[in-house]
Amino acid sequence: MTARLPSLNGLRAFEAAARHLSFTLAASELNVTQTAISHQIRRLEEELGIRLFIRQNRALALTPEARDYLPGVRAAFNDLRLATDRLLRKDDDKVLTVSTLASLAAKWLLPRLTDFQEAHPGIDVRITTSTSLVDFQRDDVDAAIRYGRGQWPGLRADWLMADELFPVCSPSLLRGDKPLRQPEDLRGYPLLHTSNANSDDWRLWLTAAGLPADIAKQPGITFDMIFMTIQAAIDGIGVAMGRTSYVSDDIAKGRLVVPFKIALPADAGFYLVSPDGRREAPKLAAFRQWMIAATQNKA
Repeated sequence: MTARLPSLNGLRAFEAAARHLSFTLAASELNVTQTAISHQIRRLEEELGIRLFIRQNRALALTPEARDYLPGVRAAFNDLRLATDRLLRKDDDKVLTVSTLASLAAKWLLPRLTDFQEAHPGIDVRITTSTSLVDFQRDDVDAAIRYGRGQWPGLRADWLMADELFPVCSPSLLRGDKPLRQPEDLRGYPLLHTSNANSDDWRLWLTAAGLPADIAKQPGITFDMIFMTIQAAIDGIGVAMGRTSYVSDDIAKGRLVVPFKIALPADAGFYLVSPDGRREAPKLAAFRQWMIAATQNKA
């Protein structure tokens, strides 16, 4: 006799609640109310005749039976997602969507992307920019370029490149009445800052250079994206704190110069991140191979 399958909504609620160990987070993920999640779980427990969750004060735990049941339920939903993805994908096998930071796209990725397109004319690359972390289960994204230390649970992270921190400026600032020659000369120039993730770069570099960190507080200009900060430096507005990945092309083409020899290693780097544990599409494998080669100056 074939066992009757329990409610699909109940199984979805169980899988989400078990993954988050929270009815509230499960409700948010599935776009329903917390009460609906609670009712679906209760109905599933009644159908199975088995208790699945231990409800404690402000905490949720799985029963031993639920821990045994969860891997099979999760695998079944993954199979359903993959099957549906294959059904609806059609031409998407040729479309590669990559999420990255806007500044990295503008200053590093886009100038090099023609090389990938020439090598793989059958792949349609789509670049999306965001400061938020990608949710590969929710977002229609194949891979993301992330800055960090490479530790993202459940994701494959391939090392791309590290950055060094050092001041950069227009060549015009090395000439004139007050040429920029020594780090102490920074007191006479506007400092260009980038908010958020890079907001501490100037203080770190000044400390490494043996200068007072309060120089970073002198009047300057702050931008919310680093490519805007770099463009202001190119335009001669002031001195920016550069990062290798964002300024290497401008230095090579003479738009920027490095006035001092002091460089500070950054404590993190860029990684190409993609979902782990699933069959990889050839388009993503090709892009990964090209990215690693490009960051090693082999592409």
